[in-house]
Amino acid sequence: MTYWVLKAILTPILRFFFRVRVEGIEHVPKSGPVILASNHVSFSDSIFLPLVVRRRVTFVAKAEYFEDPKTAWIFRALGQIPIKREGGSASERALAAAREVLEAGGVFGIYPEGTRSPDGRLYKGHTGVARLALQTGAPVCAVAMIGTREAQPIGKVMPRLFMPIGIRFSPAMSFERFADRVDDPMVLRQITDETMFELRGLSAQEYVNSYAKRHGAVEAVAAEPARVGVASAEAQAASGLGGEAVLAPAGR
Repeated sequence: MTYWVLKAILTPILRFFFRVRVEGIEHVPKSGPVILASNHVSFSDSIFLPLVVRRRVTFVAKAEYFEDPKTAWIFRALGQIPIKREGGSASERALAAAREVLEAGGVFGIYPEGTRSPDGRLYKGHTGVARLALQTGAPVCAVAMIGTREAQPIGKVMPRLFMPIGIRFSPAMSFERFADRVDDPMVLRQITDETMFELRGLSAQEYVNSYAKRHGAVEAVAAEPARVGVASAEAQAASGLGGEAVLAPAGR
């Protein structure tokens, strides 16, 4: 209930203070599971994206944000799932939480780059999105966030008002043809690269064929770990998740 109340309040406010333009929203299925795979250039990506989608969008975030009174309310209100990093593989728990959302017919948001882009370019994607698509059969919509970096650069708490914000959705991509190759590394890479290709076309970002370097401490989980400075990368390698993946608080 809080999610919808907050959304009802924030949507008109943000549309007043920012020039939000949405393209391709009709591609998001009206029902059934779907993965929204977005580029990630600003903390505000995680606010604007859920507000323009009529369905509830779920992310996962580290449990510490639910224990801090300054951030707990917004994380709960925005439908985040808390994931504790200690004990076992956080990425496995994130993957399990994501599967639960999708198997219940929900919408799951993920940032394949694994962290916010440090310079506005689009970086190589981790294969968590591919694993989820194959394990649940959910289609994937690429989502390009445009202008959010300029409206709220990394490290800035207060955004610049009245900036243009663009949100573009790709047609839903189905990967059912790979359903019998869930653990094939080449298939996981192919699906991920197809998703990043769509993101590149939608966002017009310069593409970098290497993983983005992380900035600051670990901030959430749900993309592939792969050698990019995440906690317990060895443990996360088995699931293809790790890093920041779905929600990155500004300036952290």
